[in-house]
Amino acid sequence: MEFKLNQALEVLTQTPDVMNILLRGKSEVWLNCRNTPQAFSPLEVIAHLMHADRTNWIPRAQQILNGDGAAPFEEFDRFGFQSLLAGKSAGTVLDEFAELRRQSLRTLSDFGIGDRELEQQGTHPEFGRVKLSNLLATWVVHDLGHVSQVVKTMSNEYRDAVGPWRAYLTILN
Repeated sequence: MEFKLNQALEVLTQTPDVMNILLRGKSEVWLNCRNTPQAFSPLEVIAHLMHADRTNWIPRAQQILNGDGAAPFEEFDRFGFQSLLAGKSAGTVLDEFAELRRQSLRTLSDFGIGDRELEQQGTHPEFGRVKLSNLLATWVVHDLGHVSQVVKTMSNEYRDAVGPWRAYLTILN
């Protein structure tokens, strides 16, 4: 599928709602479960998505659109989200994510991106030259990957409890 901004917005706009439905009102067990000690919990995923909106997608898009494509993007700290969770309830974190995403998408809209802008390039510190369309498509897939991660992590909590049905539950394999 060729990248289309309007189709990307279909996913980016709804990610906070999807996460809200999956996580709001869940107990601490669901919110803090993880597949491995190093893996993100569902609640940490939300903070990670917020951190990416603040320090990755929008700043990099701005850099490309400002014509600063030769300067490499700042490195993204995948774990730089910890302060976004400190002392907050899950509901507060979900609300903050929804608001931050609205702001991010409003900023994206204000950029007035058309076909010409989607072809503009920036410099990724590892990959080299990338187009704005690559960056925005990655934002969509990043969101979808983390939705999948949350669902898989939560499913794994009942890995043994399902008994013999595990053979039919591909999400657990």
